Amino acid sequence: MIEFYSAATPNGQKVAIALEEMELDYQLHSVDLMANEQKQPDFLAINPNGRIPAIVDRANGDFPVFESGAILLYLAEKTGQFLPSDPKARSQTIQWLMFQMGGVGPMMGQANVFYRYFPETIPAAIERYQKEGRRLLEVVDKQLQQHPYLAGDSYTIADMATWPWARIHEWSGVDVSGLDALQAWLDKLAARPACQKALLTPAPDEATDDERAEQVRGMVTR
Repeated sequence: MIEFYSAATPNGQKVAIALEEMELDYQLHSVDLMANEQKQPDFLAINPNGRIPAIVDRANGDFPVFESGAILLYLAEKTGQFLPSDPKARSQTIQWLMFQMGGVGPMMGQANVFYRYFPETIPAAIERYQKEGRRLLEVVDKQLQQHPYLAGDSYTIADMATWPWARIHEWSGVDVSGLDALQAWLDKLAARPACQKALLTPAPDEATDDERAEQVRGMVTR
């Protein structure tokens, strides 16, 4: 049994995809970010950084793992799935996973903050992160023009990590016009049952976009 601590965010969704794709038995614990549950002592004992997602592997001595990329690697190695054993193919998968962790996620996340949530409108910051988000998605598109998946011919944890962030480009205000290979890949993964279920694990709250932006704006200014 995997204890899975998450919220309805791209970083949480990438781990939900992996758990579903790998057909692992897990128990979901929905973390209320607005109530600051991720900063409570019980959660900090699992992830000292106070961020979702995190897991506890009950079958491995109650072993905790935090950071979404580290969780994906841990689960792939635990199950022997979605991470090639060939050294070169394995390295390619990890490279694209790190590309998401260090680039796509942080830049799209900052675009979200300054475009949707920051209490002040700072055009230079919005333009910076939206342009960088577009540039990174152009890199993804170029790779997908040559390969069906990010790391090559096989669907891997690199795709699981990148899809939840790339799919919200419109929310981030990032234009993807002309990136046809990217859009085809987004649609292909959106058809996977595991990806569909992950978007509801946990389900988003029923707040309107404006209400959600106001809630997150309060978190940003804490």
